[in-house]
Amino acid sequence: MNILTRYLARQIYVATFGVLLAFLGLFAFFDLLNELDNVGRDGGYELYHAMIYVALILPGRVYELIPIAVLIGSLYALTNLARNSEITVMRASGLSTARALALLGSIGSVFVALTFVFGEFIAPPAERAAQQWRLIATRSAVSQDLASGLWVRDGKLFVNVGVLKPDRSLEHVRLYEFDDQYALVSISDARQGAFAGAKGWRLTEVARTRFLGDATEVEALDEIYWQSELTPEVLSVLMVVPERMSVRTLYKYVSHLRDNGQKSERYEIALWKKLAYPLAALVMLALALPFAYTHDRMGGVSLKVFLGVMLGVAFHLLNGLFSNLGVINAWPPVVAALTPSLLFLCAAGTMLWWFERR
Repeated sequence: MNILTRYLARQIYVATFGVLLAFLGLFAFFDLLNELDNVGRDGGYELYHAMIYVALILPGRVYELIPIAVLIGSLYALTNLARNSEITVMRASGLSTARALALLGSIGSVFVALTFVFGEFIAPPAERAAQQWRLIATRSAVSQDLASGLWVRDGKLFVNVGVLKPDRSLEHVRLYEFDDQYALVSISDARQGAFAGAKGWRLTEVARTRFLGDATEVEALDEIYWQSELTPEVLSVLMVVPERMSVRTLYKYVSHLRDNGQKSERYEIALWKKLAYPLAALVMLALALPFAYTHDRMGGVSLKVFLGVMLGVAFHLLNGLFSNLGVINAWPPVVAALTPSLLFLCAAGTMLWWFERR
């Protein structure tokens, strides 16, 4: 790493991490305000519960905010360099646009790695822990839209889970088994269920009803084992939004939905976004570079930082917008996931081309 790269890296890293800390403080404040509405109303949910919950969801905030912080921080750093004529000196010394982009790419690789680590290894378990903490504090179960609880398909079985507890054990489980002609073969009604590793789910206090032509047979069993791909890790999708899940968990759940003929578009889009999102940091660095080529008469540092904030907000909104549009319009998941980054990359390329022509 030469002197110029180290100098640019120091300026960009200091500015970016400063912006990131400021945003984290702001989001933590608003998250805590939002949780205060529930303090004292949801069972034993108290202020310290809310503060721990907010602290646990901060890694997810870091993952979401890194590209935006990179844009604003690099824009601020590069604009300051331009104001002091340092960018002009660098260009006069032979720093081409291609070379500048290469330098920014090497600097941005740190942000790419950081985003991937937070998105894959830190934010998902922290988010699950946050939701479990909140459910335990409020003495709640994992809620579902249907009053009858959670419904999932598992091969020839249709499974109804009345209650999924924060420790991911089950209560009031019903297994509806069908044959190849979709005729009902049996109904197994279990009081409780717990995951038993390779054996699958251990269901206890089971009442099983078999349908044998014109007759029925009812038996009481102490326990049965339900072999299924639906591990507690997969069921954890009910506590974590797809965008906060790890790539591994998303892939397993998408495979399960496909194997059972269920819609998986939302989770496929989330999977592609998880793969592409770390690269957004590089796009933001490329977008910040044209602002370094502008002169002071085209706006000071404050104006350009404000533009950076607006662009960062626009990127965040477009990410959510295209995810929803992709589900509604059945777009290819890769298109819905990559379009916002590609739009910003095209904007950066257009601006650089325009400045190079001048």
